[in-house]
Amino acid sequence: MPRPALRAPALPRGTPLVDRSPPETRTSRRRLRACHECDWLTALPPLHGGEKAECPRCGHVLATRHHRPAQRSMALALASLIALALAVSFPFISFTVSGIGNRIELTQTATTLIGFHQPLVAIAVVLTIGVLPAVYLVGVVWLQAGLLRGDPLPASRSIARSLSHLHPWMMADVFIVGALVSLIKIAGMAEVGLGISFWAFCAFALLLLLTTQSLDADWMWFSLAGEPLAPEGARTGETAASQGLAGCATCGLVNRLDGEGHGRCRRCGERLHARKPDSQQRTWALLAAATVMYLPANLYPIMTTTSLGHDTPSTIIGGVVQLLQMGSWPVAVVIFVASVIVPVGKLVALAWLCLVAKRSNELNAATRTRLYRLTEFIGRWSMVDVFVVAILVALIRAGALLSISPGPAALAFASVVVITMLAAMTFDPRMLWDAPLPRDARPAQGHSP
Repeated sequence: MPRPALRAPALPRGTPLVDRSPPETRTSRRRLRACHECDWLTALPPLHGGEKAECPRCGHVLATRHHRPAQRSMALALASLIALALAVSFPFISFTVSGIGNRIELTQTATTLIGFHQPLVAIAVVLTIGVLPAVYLVGVVWLQAGLLRGDPLPASRSIARSLSHLHPWMMADVFIVGALVSLIKIAGMAEVGLGISFWAFCAFALLLLLTTQSLDADWMWFSLAGEPLAPEGARTGETAASQGLAGCATCGLVNRLDGEGHGRCRRCGERLHARKPDSQQRTWALLAAATVMYLPANLYPIMTTTSLGHDTPSTIIGGVVQLLQMGSWPVAVVIFVASVIVPVGKLVALAWLCLVAKRSNELNAATRTRLYRLTEFIGRWSMVDVFVVAILVALIRAGALLSISPGPAALAFASVVVITMLAAMTFDPRMLWDAPLPRDARPAQGHSP
């Protein structure tokens, strides 16, 4: 029989199951956290501004406390939105060659691709550099405005849940690197000018990064909905799954699961599982799809340059060789690492982690977990080549004299980046720690009062 859908229970104000006293003044019961990377159950210590708590088993950061978190995030988010508004309102980059030139705005890096029958790549560009960051920042402003007035605004919990899901897909910083690579590639062919939008977008990328780092999720969720008491009998110094518990990856709350290892978070309503369902199977399937797409991404041209009526198609490797011939070896290294080393390395690393997950133990699990963190972090930077194509296609439009058009490899390579990012998200690093641990290697166990 199908399992009935679980609904997130409401947390009305004043409920006796919620302790709304400041988290650092708790004395009756400690706040528990289950590490999302090794599943170790730990009691959070009192945290003050500028401090963070790490998992004693694998070193994963469990919580970070900021000074004046609401005011800090609110100010940075508003500044980021202003910078983004300036970036889309003024010219971005211009170029001139033999008396013929072109000037583009930021949005044209996506809209021009549609004219070349690359709507999916255009959607990926506009979402990652503008739409998703704007939605994220508006969500931050909405949340912090409610917390500053002491009364959360409507839909605050749903918005807070969405922020953690949006974060990996915002790539304004990657786009800046792509813009710099584009400028170096065309500097020898034409005269380049930087508009107000370029500098505004640089400021936006920096402010967006600071905004994401300033968001204190632990404090935010406690302020939004308090914190229900930890499940009775929960023991620190052991894994959560061995006690029928799971930590919410969105708000951090430790919850008790049903007999089949599933449930919903009592605070934010996120679905919970002892381990991600079919994690290895899904990761293998995504890795296979990424491998298939990686072949046309390298065999077909990613862009075609027309100079004096002559078309010159260029593959990813061909572009690296061309940069080396031009003497731009630092840029060639960046493109080679981002477009070749990172995708291949990520495919190999995730495949190896899937193979060794069942044979892992505490002696090597920490090293393998660090490898997983690295693959998860670097995956988004492969989008540099896609952004380079988007910028050059929009900017270099001088007819038969000099123009650039996207090749079929652009969509294939963008697909590789997205699929490998999904593969990293579906892999559950807690599997690396699931093998029985040597008794003398376990940290000292304790009990929550």
